[in-house]
Amino acid sequence: MENVLWRGSWTTRIRIVSGLVLMIYVTMHLINIGAELYSPSFANAFQEVRLMITRSNFGKVVISSALIAHLMLSIYKVSMRRSLKMPFVDGVQIAFGLSIPLILSSHVIYTQIAFQSLAVDTKLGYVSALIWNTTDGWLQVVLMVITWIHGIIGIHMWLRMTSWWSRHIPWLVSVSVLIPTFALLGFVSSGRAVDQLMQDDTARKAAFKEWNFPDNQDFSFLRTIDTQTDLIIWSILATLAMFILIRSVVASIQKPVRITYVNGPTVRAARGPTLLETSQATGVGHTALCGGRGRCTTCRIIVEDGLEDLPPPSASELRALNAVGAPNNTRLACQVRPQGDTTVFRVFQKNGNRGRAPASQGKEAQLAVLFLDIRSFTARTDGQLPYDIVFLLNRFFDEIVPPILAANGTIDKYMGDGLMAVFETKDKSSSARSAIRAVKGVGSALLKFNKTLRTEGSAPIKIGIGVHLGTVVLGEIGAAGKAPRTLIGDTVNIASRLESHTKTNGVQALISLDTLDAAEFWAPDDYVVSLNLRGREAPLKALQLIDASNTEIIQARSY
Repeated sequence: MENVLWRGSWTTRIRIVSGLVLMIYVTMHLINIGAELYSPSFANAFQEVRLMITRSNFGKVVISSALIAHLMLSIYKVSMRRSLKMPFVDGVQIAFGLSIPLILSSHVIYTQIAFQSLAVDTKLGYVSALIWNTTDGWLQVVLMVITWIHGIIGIHMWLRMTSWWSRHIPWLVSVSVLIPTFALLGFVSSGRAVDQLMQDDTARKAAFKEWNFPDNQDFSFLRTIDTQTDLIIWSILATLAMFILIRSVVASIQKPVRITYVNGPTVRAARGPTLLETSQATGVGHTALCGGRGRCTTCRIIVEDGLEDLPPPSASELRALNAVGAPNNTRLACQVRPQGDTTVFRVFQKNGNRGRAPASQGKEAQLAVLFLDIRSFTARTDGQLPYDIVFLLNRFFDEIVPPILAANGTIDKYMGDGLMAVFETKDKSSSARSAIRAVKGVGSALLKFNKTLRTEGSAPIKIGIGVHLGTVVLGEIGAAGKAPRTLIGDTVNIASRLESHTKTNGVQALISLDTLDAAEFWAPDDYVVSLNLRGREAPLKALQLIDASNTEIIQARSY
């Protein structure tokens, strides 16, 4: 299954990579400034190493390419917006992103250009002497803050789709506040030290000579470049604003389309904007965790009417939809631009809960299902305190759940001392392979966990695993607003009964041959058993594993 972090078009991926390169550069730069608090000589040594990398041919190509690509793609993304109504955080990031070049250009000219054209030694002391206690100094502080906030928002929008991000936000927020604060204190420390140095004529002349400080003619040269660069940047921004204005005027005179939201309002909207932009412009709540970048799929909709009038999905949109097993009438609101009257259902409500729609209450799929249970858990914990029981279970699940998740599995539900997992992948073959990989991972994790228990003087844990692949029905079952997504069907029952038979057969895992066949695997007859399962007329053949971690007996079919 495609990693959620890298979903989206190639332009989106380039913007991510270029943004990460620039964020690493900015972070090192801020740490370098903050190092002044420790020692000016250490800060200068740190800078020499940093510049050795960034001013090398490789470093210059990587950083300049990342800067140009990020700026151009960000301008392109803004130019493609058909509405300036957007979430506050998105507005802040865009505003900061557009203002950064205006301030950054001066910093680049008086450091990089001064170094390359005038051989100025652009140590931190030179920069402090140049801008301390000036308007430009305050502008550089503003640049530091808005650049950092812009980058942090981008990282948050990128990573908040992952399961681990929210758990680590508290200490990540601390780091994100600490670094710019550290840099600001370093800048103040350097500025005060240099200001004191400048009061001594002899020391000032020596420092100016060491830095090869620009003279009046040099400053005139740099100011000319600065003025010309500002003129170019303002021209680009003015052209962008004019482009957006003209397109808005053209859109306003076109015949509008009618968008009907199931369980919501009906709105009239201009042709051209994405459905997500229409929702934001008309005040219709619409979830979009990635900020409308086509990666998270939380803005997805079920198109109940007007599907034939919509442009076909792009390759990146199709990849994102396939990654979540979306039906054919599902689209991403941030990618689709309605050209006619359309009726849509928002899969996710604004509060993050999944909504209900007549067209999305259930679907059939060929998937592998895994049941796992701890053997004799009640007898093992008899007489123990509730705290000890819960603590043991949580430790156990902490060990055996990650291998299931790593194999593209999802924990459908926990059942006391057991669980049910489903492997919802692009097809039944990959689903079966993922389930088999999970069995091996769980077996290996259990061996490690039991070794730990033995060192603590505790008895090892025994488990039973049942795996079967077949047709299941997936849907949200329960009262409105309280309906968890789950799966039902005979496949679920068979997987559960296979797990029960592991105790009878004295093995750790039973994997149905239907699962092996779907994965295009086979196993020696010596390891295959025929089982009579309750509620099933014909016997079911399954591979039995005494040790779930030992899946080497499973072989790929050769044709």
